[in-house]
Amino acid sequence: MVTKLTRITELAKQRPRAKLQTLIHAIDEESLKAAHRVLSAEKAVGVDAVTKEEYGKKLKENIDDLLGRMKRQAYKPQPVKRVYIPKTDGKKRPLGIPAYEDKLVQKALNEILTVIYELEFLDCSYGFRPGRSCHDALKEVTRILESKKVNYVVDVDIKGFFDNVDHEWMMKFLQDRIQDPNLLRLIQRFLKAGVIEANVEYETDTGTPQGGVISPTLANVYLHYVLDLWFTVKIKRDCRGEAYLIRYADDFLCFFQYQADAEAFYGKLIDRLGKFNLEIAEEKTKIIEFGRFAADSRAKRNEGKPNTFDFLGFTHYCGKSKTGRFRVKRKTSRKKFKVKLKVFADWLYRAMHNEIGDLIKQINAKLIGHYRYYGVTDNSNGIHTFGYRIRHKLLEVLNRRSQKKSLTWEGFAKLEERFPLAKARVYVNIYG
Repeated sequence: MVTKLTRITELAKQRPRAKLQTLIHAIDEESLKAAHRVLSAEKAVGVDAVTKEEYGKKLKENIDDLLGRMKRQAYKPQPVKRVYIPKTDGKKRPLGIPAYEDKLVQKALNEILTVIYELEFLDCSYGFRPGRSCHDALKEVTRILESKKVNYVVDVDIKGFFDNVDHEWMMKFLQDRIQDPNLLRLIQRFLKAGVIEANVEYETDTGTPQGGVISPTLANVYLHYVLDLWFTVKIKRDCRGEAYLIRYADDFLCFFQYQADAEAFYGKLIDRLGKFNLEIAEEKTKIIEFGRFAADSRAKRNEGKPNTFDFLGFTHYCGKSKTGRFRVKRKTSRKKFKVKLKVFADWLYRAMHNEIGDLIKQINAKLIGHYRYYGVTDNSNGIHTFGYRIRHKLLEVLNRRSQKKSLTWEGFAKLEERFPLAKARVYVNIYG
């Protein structure tokens, strides 16, 4: 698989404007077995009700049969099982669960798409790409706002992006780089596989495969053409001042030197997205004055402090360093804080009868995961507050477990000596 992917990468590099052919051969026994090894055994099963363990009992026979159907073009992805996960606001979020065999094929297919499009994607794109993370995107946002001539931020939200990707446009975009009809047919079959909900099958005329491994990559391809190239080639050229874009999946920010450029872009963006059957959520999209000179400019106009914006779970606000220089500072967004706290608390109530040592071990794993993401420069207070609230919630849960409030704070402190909770600390230096 590595050799075949390496060859595809070399071809993509050697022929940057050519359409690549004969790619489907990289989905073979070796690549499917590799996909089987790395897929999680803990995931819920799809409509086939097949687990990783069951599939693996006759792995070679199953893969041989799968490859045979693919060669005969008889392989068709099964509909995705749709379930709903409760949200903190009382609503429910749809979750797609593909069949296990389809997960294998998508995993191998995604490897091919990744090696091709990593050479195509622009530096402004950060989401679901190898070697790039949310923290890298945050660092670049900081660099732009603190060192470039930027005074306005356009904070954009695309309404239901993953559900509204147009299949016809998606295939056109893919055909710009790929000319293997078998690979294109496979992708189209995944797009059209449909969903099953409460034993009723629904067609999928728009959107990317729910819960699929290839969904983030296909989303990046779509927005590469719809947004990234358009902004880089057209918008930046038309602006009177400096302009920058940072995108993480469908979540993106645009930065402008001049208000007129920001406002012109906003209008053009609505038309641009509309061409590809997308639209902005106007109630969540805004232009704000933000940057090195925003506080002074607004003070002269008696308009108060600069507004804030949220990106990747953090609220960004204008601040100053110890030496008085402008700094972009960030804290856990209020919405994300409440959601994370409620999800954690709900889990605690479900797990409260676990043996205390195991319970604390599980709590610490979750706390460390939270601290590793939200523990960034200037957000020390946010993560310490989260840890403090979880500590109080744990005491409440332990008292409920005993059905009487017998555990005091003194007793809890002694318990912590035996089973210490993970301490909040900053893991990510935005300037490092």
